[in-house]
Amino acid sequence: MRKQRNHRAGQTATVRVVAGVALLAVALGGCGTITSGTGGAVTQTSESEENQFAASPANIASLSAVIQRNPSDPQAYNMRGSVFGQAGRNDEAMADFNKAISLDPNYSQAYANRGLINRKTGRLDAAAADYDKALALDQNYAVAYLGRGIVYRLKKQPFDAFKDFNKAISIRPDNAEAYYNRGLLYQSQRQHKYAIDDFSTAIGLSQNQAESYIARGLSYMAINDLKAATSDLDEAVSAEPQNLQAWTTRAFAYERAGDKEKAAGSYARALNIKQDHEPAKQGFTRVGGRAGQSYQTF
Repeated sequence: MRKQRNHRAGQTATVRVVAGVALLAVALGGCGTITSGTGGAVTQTSESEENQFAASPANIASLSAVIQRNPSDPQAYNMRGSVFGQAGRNDEAMADFNKAISLDPNYSQAYANRGLINRKTGRLDAAAADYDKALALDQNYAVAYLGRGIVYRLKKQPFDAFKDFNKAISIRPDNAEAYYNRGLLYQSQRQHKYAIDDFSTAIGLSQNQAESYIARGLSYMAINDLKAATSDLDEAVSAEPQNLQAWTTRAFAYERAGDKEKAAGSYARALNIKQDHEPAKQGFTRVGGRAGQSYQTF
């Protein structure tokens, strides 16, 4: 049973659409499609879970000082590269991982971390090569199986992705990201019951991540279990109140369920996060939303 959040009990929160949404008076035809990113968006994973430093300037400065004192330490470069990656400074991260590997060509973590940067920047073949190298050095490296599985999924190689996700799970059965990504693979193949099982396991292992609730809600919608879908998406927006995808998907689920009040309120919340979000703009118009009006979201 999913953990219930006490702050939602009896909640009657309302939201208002920002002034810019008045432009939504223009009719937008067609029904917006909400997706979970299975078509190719890169999903953040726990691939650098060994890294224990937040991506802050102070920590980067501290790690740089360590490197100055120990310029031949590959672990120091790998750690700073990981922090650069967390901060979105991909070129600097890549330089540090390259340096770590040049100092220690058998450093499996550095290959896996460089694979993550390559994948985030769309260099999928290079990412796969890095994960291959990491696994050649350590055949029980669950993080590398997970990362390579994601690369295979993005490259539309579901059989190879499935094998890698299974291997990652067999090595680390407590890794929520492996179940989540295998669930996305099942979902992309329209095997929604298997997908729901994997998303449920991911949620059981990590309850504060909106992504698994969103993904499971989409699979519930696909099998027309709208009650379960809306419940999951309630959990998603409670876990991450600023998650644009969570609010938009929740709105779509309530629209499907015929609850225009909650649908409009959720589309409005999405538009308050990003005014030009087209799926939310179209949905808000479809359910008769009006700029400046309050809506009950729960």
